Amino acid sequence: MKPNPALAAAGVAIVAVGGILIYTTMLAPGGPSGFEQCRQGAVAGDIGGPFELIDETGATVTDAEVITEPAILYFGYTFCPDVCPLDTMRNAQAVDILAERGISATPVFISIDPERDTPDVVARFTDNFHDKMIGLTGTPEQVSAASQAYRTFYRKVEEEGDDDYYLMDHSTFTYLVLPGHGYVDFVRREDSPQNVADRLACFVEAAEN
Repeated sequence: MKPNPALAAAGVAIVAVGGILIYTTMLAPGGPSGFEQCRQGAVAGDIGGPFELIDETGATVTDAEVITEPAILYFGYTFCPDVCPLDTMRNAQAVDILAERGISATPVFISIDPERDTPDVVARFTDNFHDKMIGLTGTPEQVSAASQAYRTFYRKVEEEGDDDYYLMDHSTFTYLVLPGHGYVDFVRREDSPQNVADRLACFVEAAEN
């Protein structure tokens, strides 16, 4: 595969996983101050920020309405054959581990495939993983704006055949977010549910002190 100069300039690396291109952001210092003892990851530039999307009921919601407690936020799509379900299940398991420790957290799934992921489709997807999981979709413009805020990457894989069946190339980081602080760090695909829970717990405890 030849490198894409535009993606390289944006700090994006490409990894093939199961025949699907997965985009990851190259590492550089980043994230809000005050949590240095908790931070293990780093992403180039400012991460996170306001967004306006559509929830599972069809209502328009803002980031302030969604992130009302510590959140584990992931960008994916419901038709994803393997990567997204595995990452989403891992995030749901981390929420349960946190609950056992007395920390309430919300798993958030933001679709990057608004063409197919209607509110009803997203609702059925998130219901399979956790009763607290919030599923979000939106117009292509709303989804693009949210993706840009978190510096994620996605694109539709154009192939000949049935227009309803296609894959999405996308980045796979999961973001840890706190109300009042916003994005604090990210976790990678290889991080376990326990590790994700431990990471977010550290930020929650640091924010309380």
